[in-house]
Amino acid sequence: MHTADFITQYRNNLDQTIREVEAFNGAETLWQTVPGVLNPAGNLALHLAGNLETFIGAVLGNTGYVRDREAEFTLRDIPAAEVVRRLQLAKSAVESTLTGLSDDSLTEPYPSDKFGEGKTTGFALIYLLAHLNYHLGQINYLRRILAK
Repeated sequence: MHTADFITQYRNNLDQTIREVEAFNGAETLWQTVPGVLNPAGNLALHLAGNLETFIGAVLGNTGYVRDREAEFTLRDIPAAEVVRRLQLAKSAVESTLTGLSDDSLTEPYPSDKFGEGKTTGFALIYLLAHLNYHLGQINYLRRILAK
């Protein structure tokens, strides 16, 4: 594994997430759901930003970011531009943190037990990337459903 590969994947997926948020038909649809779906796309995007700012920015990059996970799921009606801004901040934290990591650091233990005791930094980055992609898919699907 190489940190450059992670940088490329996080950059691409966060750029796609930003494009998805910007593609919502009006700000109100960013905060709508459909029956059986609990979280609007706006909350999923805020959650992604907070998650990456925490587990990459704060834990690996010592950015000092303090997460408010509850707000990620309870805030509503934030303008799309603000959601995009938070995603861009997360992207910046991810890129600067990963740029500062060596390839060798990927095999070192992740400095938190969040992903299981003794898991490596590389494992944590794969886990977080999968989490990003999971919610990106949900955002995309919800946008397409609400566009009908």
